[in-house]
Amino acid sequence: MDNTEELQTVISFCSGYGGIERGLDLAGVNHRVLAFVEIESFAIQNLVSKMESGLLDPAPIYTNLKTFPAHIFRGAVDIITSGYPCQPFSQAGKREGEEDPRHLFPYIKRHIDAIRPIRCFFENVTGHITMGLPTVISDLEELGYRATWGIFSAAETGAHHERKRVFIMANANSN
Repeated sequence: MDNTEELQTVISFCSGYGGIERGLDLAGVNHRVLAFVEIESFAIQNLVSKMESGLLDPAPIYTNLKTFPAHIFRGAVDIITSGYPCQPFSQAGKREGEEDPRHLFPYIKRHIDAIRPIRCFFENVTGHITMGLPTVISDLEELGYRATWGIFSAAETGAHHERKRVFIMANANSN
């Protein structure tokens, strides 16, 4: 009997340093990132350095989430991941929500609709609970996903600091 787990394909939006994808590795999810989308040059340099050193498999890096050609990935992606910007929701900021120019979830929603992945997995700050999270959950449900969320701390994974974060998991409804 073949127990080999099928390779999951991933698109990473607002990739940062690839932390969510590293988490997939640590969770034993056999995956391949088809593309990263990141605008910050230092984070891009970090991703490229990891690819060059063999810590990440090579994948294209797109630099603009707003113009990302999602349509070319339709039907080819199992998981969309994102640590979309927290500044619109953070207690440490102005909490401008949808009025903040860094509010990128509407673009991610559009890309989810174009790509139609099996699953979405997102991370954000706890301030998102009282600003924006209900809309994200509703948007995902409108697109045909069962969405749930929870708060987890870095300490729960063995880190030496608390750093609580909201994680959102959305699975496509079966037809």
